[in-house]
Amino acid sequence: MPPAGYAYEDNPFKLENPSVLDIAPSEPKSLEDTGLKLGLLADLGLKFLYYAGTGTGMAIAESMCLPWSGVVEHVVDFLAAEKLVDLRGGKGFGRASVEFALTEKGREYARDALTRSTYVGPAPVPIEQYNALISSQTEETPVVGQEDLVAALGHLTVSAELMDKLGPAVNSGRSLFLYGPPGNGKTSLAEAISHMFGGEVFVPHCLEIDNQIIKVFDRIIHTPVSLEIGRDANGRRQTFEMDKRWSLCRRPAVVVGGELTLETLDLIYSESTRFYEAPFQVKANGGMLLIDDFGRQKVHPTDLLNRWIVPLEKRVDFLTLHTGKKFEIPFDQLLVFSTNLDPKELVDEAFLRRIKYKIEVGNPDEESYREIFRRVCEAAGIPYVDQAITYLVEHYYKPRSMEMRSCHPRDLVSLIRDAARYRQIPPALSKDLLDQACEVFLVNL
Repeated sequence: MPPAGYAYEDNPFKLENPSVLDIAPSEPKSLEDTGLKLGLLADLGLKFLYYAGTGTGMAIAESMCLPWSGVVEHVVDFLAAEKLVDLRGGKGFGRASVEFALTEKGREYARDALTRSTYVGPAPVPIEQYNALISSQTEETPVVGQEDLVAALGHLTVSAELMDKLGPAVNSGRSLFLYGPPGNGKTSLAEAISHMFGGEVFVPHCLEIDNQIIKVFDRIIHTPVSLEIGRDANGRRQTFEMDKRWSLCRRPAVVVGGELTLETLDLIYSESTRFYEAPFQVKANGGMLLIDDFGRQKVHPTDLLNRWIVPLEKRVDFLTLHTGKKFEIPFDQLLVFSTNLDPKELVDEAFLRRIKYKIEVGNPDEESYREIFRRVCEAAGIPYVDQAITYLVEHYYKPRSMEMRSCHPRDLVSLIRDAARYRQIPPALSKDLLDQACEVFLVNL
């Protein structure tokens, strides 16, 4: 529920998709609402006090990201009834402000809990609650129109033909195969696609299945959105009321390259911490997963592709705990493969059929090349001279039968600036500086 004074139409949180708050997970009012067993919550409380030494009831609740009233108060009552914690007094009124500390028996129980898992922090979200919210969230994915696409790709030089292919592919939210020669912006296109989605998604701090904890939230991947709208007349913070075990984040974009292995696509269990790290595709739910430089991973492309057959067809993935238990989890993301290798050498017809959109990102024509060069010069603060590009084409590309690449202007301008800095002269598209750059860059090896 929103705080008092909240007006939905005002969009006080400045969200790109404010309607996502309609499906925000409700704050649990009881232990049953959390979907978790009392024993797991008790373990979290014990481990918090074990590391903290002492803590108020409210501090325990804030650590778990659960409300004190109706939830954590019952956890603390249980710990006190079992003589695992002692009251140490407090400055305020009520048990929420009372200091608690572990008894000797409590310390023993806490050490035992740590042998099962060292995880301390926000309480996990049961897999059933996660699956239900992700399914609802899928319906909130915005439609990308032609104007949105043009705006998102405005910093790139993209042909109208390529735009018309990308638009439907992005809106499908399924899978996309980008292929073509290196240096023509496949990765830049994929990254721009991830930004054009816009909107926000709910991401849990961690998941629970069979009392096992799986960490999902990743500060490198997930960017939280503040749901605070100021303070009330008494100076108290006003925030959107929801289950704090979740964070509202910008749509994630996960990029993996040569480091990708079959093992990193399954749960990663740590023997030292005794909890799991979610794989890339789970962290990317609600956004995009880009497999860059596809075909250059240590694992064989066929094995890697076979791993995606079920998720692509069924929109669900299956993960396995170290206990051997398998469970289902949503596969809700745009999966993008990017490669500069020949697709026919990487994938068979059966797999290509499952990827609905196969788009070639080819070499730029001369007009596009000039436009890219103009933009690069403008960004670098170097005057653009069209005759210089004519010289470049006539004296280097054509005589050497070299293909133009979209990355060449950026690299040549960088070399021109290096040469100008060495000569202690202003960088420019002069014949001397162009020749020096081309002689070390545009070579036939």
